[in-house]
Amino acid sequence: MDALSRPAVVIDNGTGYTKMGFAGNVEPCFITPTVVAVNDSFSGSGQPAARGAPARGNWLAQHSAGVMADLDFYIGQEALARSRASSSHSLSYPIRNGQVENWDSMERFWQQCIFNYLRCDPEDHYFLLTESPLTAPEIREYTGEIMFETFNVPGLYIAVQPVLALAAGYTTTKCEMTGVVVDVGDGATHIVPVADGYVIGSSIRSIPITGKDVTQFIHQLLKERGENIPPEESFDVARRIKEMYCYTSSDVVKEFNKHDREPSKYVKHWTGIKPKTGAKYTCDIGYERFLGPEIFFNPEMYNNDFTTPLQVVIDRCIQSSPIDTRRALYKNIVLSGGSTMFKDFHRRLQRDLKKIVDARVRASNSRLLSGDAKFFSDNIIYDFQAQPIEVNVVSHPIQRYAVWFGGSVLASTAEFYEACRTKAEYEEYGASICRSNPVFKGMY
Repeated sequence: MDALSRPAVVIDNGTGYTKMGFAGNVEPCFITPTVVAVNDSFSGSGQPAARGAPARGNWLAQHSAGVMADLDFYIGQEALARSRASSSHSLSYPIRNGQVENWDSMERFWQQCIFNYLRCDPEDHYFLLTESPLTAPEIREYTGEIMFETFNVPGLYIAVQPVLALAAGYTTTKCEMTGVVVDVGDGATHIVPVADGYVIGSSIRSIPITGKDVTQFIHQLLKERGENIPPEESFDVARRIKEMYCYTSSDVVKEFNKHDREPSKYVKHWTGIKPKTGAKYTCDIGYERFLGPEIFFNPEMYNNDFTTPLQVVIDRCIQSSPIDTRRALYKNIVLSGGSTMFKDFHRRLQRDLKKIVDARVRASNSRLLSGDAKFFSDNIIYDFQAQPIEVNVVSHPIQRYAVWFGGSVLASTAEFYEACRTKAEYEEYGASICRSNPVFKGMY
């Protein structure tokens, strides 16, 4: 069997988590934290030899240290467990704010993903990787070099994450490729308008409020209230509380009153075990349940430097797009990322955004007097009053890994293999061939 007859490998590398699997599947095979644990005990083994010492012994020490450093590393949950159990391993996060910062760790991470998790030969599969919007072309070159030179893949396609997320948000039987993608990840939040499958780059917006900030805010609230949580476990407990108990409220004041009136109904309890002593501990989970996600709609309660709510950023993003695409963009706002999975998040976002849009329409119509809002020509009446705008926020069960699912659908088509950059093209034209992909219209 050749690579064209085997399913492509789809890897969505995010700041917090990486989703990986094979094309054609509905869910990724593995979801693991994007982190690498490297053994630091070999870092000092390659120091220059002392004066008069034999050079050959120093060369062997350097070589052995390099080999062991390349072998002794872990990724994902195993890396986190190894760093807690041993002080000789330090954690490295190769991706920050959606961009690769440590290419050595990124290459090691891909190596483990391919050989240890997916257990496939990279020479036998085409690969689809993802990138965040506004990624520099040089980053695509580095990715192409690693995939073609290190792993010798036969073909590579690097897709923009929001386009894949939009393809995963089915509103009808046909995929809508015009809309706004609100991608809220663990380390980056982007609002990306897409028209007919093409990203409107000049209208992309980013905000400094991410899933990690929600975790940090919950951690801060628990700490200020003096909950009995071990310091080494506090951030992890806050993350689990966010994922298990948080929800989006329609009115913060009403939520405070409900919690105060019936604490037994709304206050939850967390029970854990201290890692050092093995003793049990408990903590109450109260206002954090709804205050965590609230920072997207009222960011001033967490960040004094950024006070623009998410719905306002989305509205500005659409208003800066071409005028003939705006109604279609308002009609198809697709959520993507694990931090959009809070209960009623899409309803709150749609309600607040609808208020902004309706207020603008009313203000526009109020400036036109009812008698002067019509123009008469040849017995034809032209009405210049603004028509209502439909606002629709799309939520679906797979929005947590919508990017990966969109890539899985894309990589299952015959057009995908024609759009990939191949090993032969890389050898002929070099890494610059990876700066851009051919136009791919196979899904839409």
